Order: sequence, then C-alpha cells, then structure tokens
Amino acid sequence: MLAEDLATAGFTLPAGSCDSHCHVFGPPEIFPYSPTRKYEPATSPKETLAALHARLGIERAVIVQASAHGTDNRAMLDAIRWRPKAWRGVAVIDDGISDAELEAMAEAGVRGIRFNFVKTLGGYPDPDLFARSVARVAPLGWHVVLHVMGEDVLNLRGTIRALRLPFVIDHMGRIDTALGLAQPAFETLLELVRLDGAWVKLSGAERISDAPYDGALPFARRIAATRPDRILWGTDFPHPNLPAHVEERDLVDLIPSYLGDAAIRQAMLVDNPARLYGFDEGGTD
Repeated sequence: MLAEDLATAGFTLPAGSCDSHCHVFGPPEIFPYSPTRKYEPATSPKETLAALHARLGIERAVIVQASAHGTDNRAMLDAIRWRPKAWRGVAVIDDGISDAELEAMAEAGVRGIRFNFVKTLGGYPDPDLFARSVARVAPLGWHVVLHVMGEDVLNLRGTIRALRLPFVIDHMGRIDTALGLAQPAFETLLELVRLDGAWVKLSGAERISDAPYDGALPFARRIAATRPDRILWGTDFPHPNLPAHVEERDLVDLIPSYLGDAAIRQAMLVDNPARLYGFDEGGTD
C-alpha cells in the first residue's frame, strides 16, 4: 500500500504499534517444514510480513514460531535478526535444544516459548517436557505462550495457576462465542487474566467469529475491561490453517470497536508489548 492508501485507511495505528502475534513460513528450500506438521502452510517469508506491516502502519512485531516448523526455529530467528530493534520472537523448544542455543536465542531477541494444546495441531504436550522447558527458560526472564482452545482453559486452570513465570494466552483463548459470555470457559479465562503474571492477546477474531468478526467484540471488550494493562493485539498473519481469506485491514479497523478509549488502545498496541517484549524506546527499524 502506498502512502496515500494509508491516509485513506479506516483506523490509523499509533506510532510504535506492535503486531504481537504473527508468523513467518519458509521459504521451505531454506527453512524446511516439519515432517510431522499437521497442515501445509503457504510460503510467507520475512519480506512478506514486512510488506504487510508497511501497508498497515505497524512498526514492531513479535514473530511466533508456528507448529508447521516444529522446533526448528531458524526461520523465526532469521527474521528477528533481520530487524533486531523492531522484531522479537517466541520459540518452540524441546530437550534437543541446548542451554547455549537458548542463550543465543535470547541474544537474538526471543522472549518466550510457546506450547500448543490444540488437538488438531497435535494435542497436549508431554507434561514433563512442559515442566522442564518452563524451568529452563525461567532464568532467561522469558514467558510462556499458551495456545488453547475453549474448554482447554478449564482443563488447564490448575496448570496455569501454578506457573511461576509470566504467561500469555493466545487469541482470547479461542473461546466458543456461540456459548456466550457466561460460559464457564470464559469465566475461567477472566479469572486467569486477573493473575499477576497474566497477559492475553485480543487477536484471532477471525478464528472465533465469521467476517466481519463482530462476534468477537463482546469477549474482547470484557477482557480489556478486566486487565487493560495486560492486553496485546496481533494480526495472526498469514492466518495458518484457516481456509477463509482474511483481510488484515479489517482486523485493524476492529480495534476502535474493541476499545473506545484511546489511552487503552495505546496501552494494547504500544505500551504493553514494549514492556513485555523489551522494546527500547524509539526501537524501530
């Protein structure tokens, strides 16, 4: 999008805005996909992500390792090293990754590890691996990112409450919006969001509601009202494992509907991710 296109866009993001949940895929001839992947992603390298952010007016990003690359974090690391001031990373690890590799990841800009609990993406991780991994990254000052789906919030309540390092819940917990605000899973999500170490992403509206994604609005508003100091936002570009086309400009234009207060929008888009991910003041490329 050219500068004049940005000028005619609906909602203008504030300076320093961060896409706190996005991905890179491939190119597979350089960064192969995992042989055990559960879906076949379209190639979407760092240059494609940068072009999207330029079009939308996004200055910072957190690149989250997606399951299609497994524990091979090279594509993510290559991307954040390309824009070291403006991009951070979240890795997926197992016991095969050494402590030296973790320290190198931290130096590169990785700030957390992610676990998928979604059944279609392989199901719950081994609990002993989960515990070991959390213990290994705690000294690095990292956090744990949890990709859960609706009822998983109930199943994992005890596990999440027992965490002794910060945690981030992806995509509003992928709550089933058809069950309404009073459903036990959402009430439990709000309970967890009130914990000292909690963060939650007001992302994934396209995963819990149909276009124009307004079915996600009551849930996002309730979360934001509960913990405005711990909310984050992201595009989830390029929307892996989602068959319907998503226009990211539509997701940006939802933001004022989530949050009518400009100060809370500033917190979600700029101040909160700067705090969690350690963006330096003025740290954009």
